[in-house]
Amino acid sequence: MAEQTSPAKGSRTAVFAPLSSDTRTAQVAQRLTDAILLGVLAPGERLPTETDLAKKFGVAVVTAREALADMRKDGLLETRRGREGGSFVRAEAPNASQQLMTSRLRGISRTELLDAAVYLDVITSGALDRATHVCTSAEAKALETWLDRADFSTPANAARDHGGFLLELCVLSQSPRLVREQIGFQAQYGQLMWLGLRDEALAGRIAELDRAMAQALASRDAAPGRAACQESFTLLSTWLISRKQELEVA
Repeated sequence: MAEQTSPAKGSRTAVFAPLSSDTRTAQVAQRLTDAILLGVLAPGERLPTETDLAKKFGVAVVTAREALADMRKDGLLETRRGREGGSFVRAEAPNASQQLMTSRLRGISRTELLDAAVYLDVITSGALDRATHVCTSAEAKALETWLDRADFSTPANAARDHGGFLLELCVLSQSPRLVREQIGFQAQYGQLMWLGLRDEALAGRIAELDRAMAQALASRDAAPGRAACQESFTLLSTWLISRKQELEVA
């Protein structure tokens, strides 16, 4: 089994960034749910206390409490009592997460799916273009080594490592804005876009395309990397649209 990779450090900071709008209970729950889906919060991990969550998100304690309660109802969290107790990510959370993602797929329009794929292509292609000019040869080689350790053998691992690769690519662009955009996209759409990685053949092709992007970076030739990027997100969005049509007929 491949050595487990980990998400870029900035993703954990983004999880607990303050919220800004009125529907805060839903936003807290969504932010934490997306963190579980992205693998930033791992099965068995203890979340901050309600008081700490409230401070991190800039919300009332009751808002944090309600968000955690909603996540427990969705089967994503469990409560443990005692000195070492608190709210923990359930080991079964990935299964519950897949159900939530299927529900999201029913509710999102075909136009929004296509728009999301185009947006992800723009972010990632832009990061690749910039990285070919600013990253060092050692950094490009390190990205290829990172991919050597990536594991696309299961849907959960493929989603974690594909998303992680895209984050690492943005980090190499040395553009804080592109890193923030990638993190924001994955928080909002990431695991929905990665649903196609359930398909073993598609997951294998996405792994090949990630490799092609890394090789393009190493050779300082962004063109084949951009082509790989576009193919990757076209394949994933096409799979989603097909799956959405199946759900609507069922």
